[in-house]
Amino acid sequence: MITEYQQQLRERYIAADVMRAPEPWRSVTDHRTPVGGLLGIGFAVHPDSGHDLVMVVSRDGHGLFDAVTGEKIARDRDPDPDTSTPDASPDLTCPGLGPIESTRVHIAGLFGGGLHSTTPDGWALDVVSPEWPHDRAILSADGGAHQGPAGGTWWHVFHSDYSELRAAGFSPSGLTLAVATSSDLTLWTRPEFHSAD
Repeated sequence: MITEYQQQLRERYIAADVMRAPEPWRSVTDHRTPVGGLLGIGFAVHPDSGHDLVMVVSRDGHGLFDAVTGEKIARDRDPDPDTSTPDASPDLTCPGLGPIESTRVHIAGLFGGGLHSTTPDGWALDVVSPEWPHDRAILSADGGAHQGPAGGTWWHVFHSDYSELRAAGFSPSGLTLAVATSSDLTLWTRPEFHSAD
């Protein structure tokens, strides 16, 4: 049995349409990036540009995307079977590729693990399932309180009603937001922020 408050919260999430993320966030591409058989994702930093990178692990190999431009910068269709999925490593990592080939990347998704749910300057991401098994990604600037109507201090930015959610969260820098399902990757980015020191 759920409480009256829980019922109201459930109804609030169901009533909220998917909407654009607020400024300063912007979609990296105009559409979701298809990745069939996606198992998980992880973040790294490009050693030259400093951009956030997103590593994707799928049944068809590994891919590496620039999180600012959305460009696929590396692809390995035939990774070593002994290290091709994060469950082969106790710390859920896979070897990097392309410009980060000497780095191990923590992967969150089907095999466990997780991404950052908050940023250093107060953004939060929650995954809610008021109509399970369909997950919704809720971006908020109110610390995850989700008070008031959608579009004020919280935004329903993603609805996974067609594929299984694998991972959702921020890069360690807090400049990239990613949502990965079993069939695609969606990215948002923002310019660097300056904390109030």
